[in-house]
Amino acid sequence: MKPVLLVTLGGDIGTYAFQRAARDKYGWEVKVISKVVTTFFKHSRLAEWIIEPNIHEPGVIIDRLNEVAAAHPKHELVVMTNLDWHVRNLAQHRAQLDPRWHVPMCDLATFDRVSSKHAFAKICEQVDVRTPRSLSVVFAGNRADAPAVSSEQGATNAVVAKGDVARAIEHHGLEFPLIGKPSASADWFEVTFAGKKKIHHFETLAELEQVLDALESAYYPSEFLVQEFVPGDETHMRSITAYRDSAGQVTLMAGGQVLLEEHTPGTLGIPAAILTGVDEDAFAAATRFLNAADYFGYANFDYKVSSRTGENVFFEMNPRIGRNNHYVTSAGANVVDAVARDLLPEHFAAANPAGDESLPVTPTGQILYSVVPFRLLKRYLLNPALGDKVTTARRRSGVFHPLRYRGDASLKRRAYVRALDLRLALKYRQFYPRPTETGF
Repeated sequence: MKPVLLVTLGGDIGTYAFQRAARDKYGWEVKVISKVVTTFFKHSRLAEWIIEPNIHEPGVIIDRLNEVAAAHPKHELVVMTNLDWHVRNLAQHRAQLDPRWHVPMCDLATFDRVSSKHAFAKICEQVDVRTPRSLSVVFAGNRADAPAVSSEQGATNAVVAKGDVARAIEHHGLEFPLIGKPSASADWFEVTFAGKKKIHHFETLAELEQVLDALESAYYPSEFLVQEFVPGDETHMRSITAYRDSAGQVTLMAGGQVLLEEHTPGTLGIPAAILTGVDEDAFAAATRFLNAADYFGYANFDYKVSSRTGENVFFEMNPRIGRNNHYVTSAGANVVDAVARDLLPEHFAAANPAGDESLPVTPTGQILYSVVPFRLLKRYLLNPALGDKVTTARRRSGVFHPLRYRGDASLKRRAYVRALDLRLALKYRQFYPRPTETGF
């Protein structure tokens, strides 16, 4: 068998987790292409770094990947990323990429179908998956191919012009507080304005209009979603990580209950702690969506269990593996298996001598994944019964943290990871000093 070189674009905590899973089970060589050495990789020896200051210029990353391919003529090549912008760029310029690269990501047409939350809601409606009632706000003159404005498309996901938002909120029976978020993460990545957050929580119409004015002034090119707030704190949030292979079969389906989210403006809504588990209804809904979209690659779903009705409400599907994929590996399903089984079957067979499992692989063990100190986590759990479940999971198998890795544990690295824990705890004190019933 040829050796395998894994190259990841960008260095977030999710790519670190994927790299350690690849090295632990498969022994793959790992490189990172990024603008700088990121927070999560400082003092790490896990991967070799290729610094590229112009990584966000579309043609540059293709050129660098082709240079890496030329320098490794005897390797199998795999490229991964956890940033929507890179997923879209790779899809858009796939024809210019050396054909030796295995790219476990969807094509451009599929990316556009699933990454827009407005388009996501349309597919969900087709396969009977509940989504929040939403307004997709478009900005006149900002984009030539903006969707036709119509506030009469029904309350599920109406498209409205910026100037009609107040009337549309009343017309569709939406009530404050409301949630605001980008429809397309790749466009959100590139826009800048004062007060920008990953997710906005609007208590009043004036707060909403301030953000819409800023987006219009910045010539924001895509829709901005204004959504109903599904009741319940962040422990009602859920995460799903899935993989649908090149033959059209869903081969990985894993999930868990979010216990605590991050709360800085740029990371609001990202899970900081997850208790793994199985939700058959949600897994079936995610499978229907992936099949309807004819999706290929890793996918990460966010949904919420309404505290009022108990129904699952799906918010989005990210066309990538997700920042928190280490919870899947920790629960017993190494995330690299999915791409190896699909695109590198000889390597999968060598690493799994006992044979394949029934598909999709679904880890059923309950483990605690957390990037925050345990004491801090327990302080934010308002439900005593849930707190007891979390304590039991910790006693049974410990706490799984993607950066606490024996294979990358120099004294300097361990001290640095401890310092990151402290810094994160201080951010909670600043941005979310006490738990609330809404998570905001």
